Amino acid sequence: MSPYAPSTDFASAPHRVGGAPLDPSGPDLPAGECLCIVVANDWVNDEYKLMVLNAPAKALTAKAGQFFQLLCPSPGDGELWLRRPMSIYAVDPAHGRLDFLYKCLGRGTLGMARLAPGDEFNIAGPFGVGFSLEPGWRNIVVLGRGVGLATLAPISQLAHDQGIGITAILSARDASLAMSAELFEAVGADIVAVTDTDGTSSLDNVEAILEDLIARDRADAFFTCGSNRLMLLMKRLGKKHGIPGQVAMEQVMACGLGPCYVCVRTFEVDGEKVLRRVCIEGPVFDLQEAVGW
Repeated sequence: MSPYAPSTDFASAPHRVGGAPLDPSGPDLPAGECLCIVVANDWVNDEYKLMVLNAPAKALTAKAGQFFQLLCPSPGDGELWLRRPMSIYAVDPAHGRLDFLYKCLGRGTLGMARLAPGDEFNIAGPFGVGFSLEPGWRNIVVLGRGVGLATLAPISQLAHDQGIGITAILSARDASLAMSAELFEAVGADIVAVTDTDGTSSLDNVEAILEDLIARDRADAFFTCGSNRLMLLMKRLGKKHGIPGQVAMEQVMACGLGPCYVCVRTFEVDGEKVLRRVCIEGPVFDLQEAVGW
């Protein structure tokens, strides 16, 4: 089956924390509406919060790079008619926990920020095509900026579990916004923080870092999210050195299931421009097929 061939199965009844498990003899439903309980929803700095959910088994099947559609409460007058797409930050099936790291910016995330421990939170998913690792890879490089680093955290955990070395290049305006450093440290990643404050986040410097990793045979594959300029840099170096790569695309969505085509982006495949839906044919794509935004 093509990696872009979506499943059309979807659960119609919500799965609740503590509820009866799915009938193992029933259809294989890859996604569902889940009613979770907020365990924690704390600030990690001036702009970002970390939400920890007690989630049912359906939600805990999420893979690195997949996302959920969150039914955020309104922060004021008027309802929010659409769910907000958000990639997973961490999944802990052993403890029944699902984490989201998010920036408080629009009405959806501002409403989400008001949820307190014990509140119920409606999420749907997991959706989309996630990251993948190839046999034979010994070292990978993840490069992200801002909240894009949250999307890259699960693939780093997966690489660690498979004995693959990780170099994590964390780009941010300043050191306080270099997200996920503790998680990358926990999986033994070599961390390189680059910031606007000291000028180390410049393209020239990041390119020099990547070229050094390539020269030292520390880059069997590239993974990126959160910055157009950094994505295009990795794409160029990947093509130059024959290094495969994957990019998690960020895009406004409506349904998150494919029919509405709101999240369509342009890609270049075999020299031709094609349109793909980020929600169902992504959000993870071949780096060399992405054209940026």
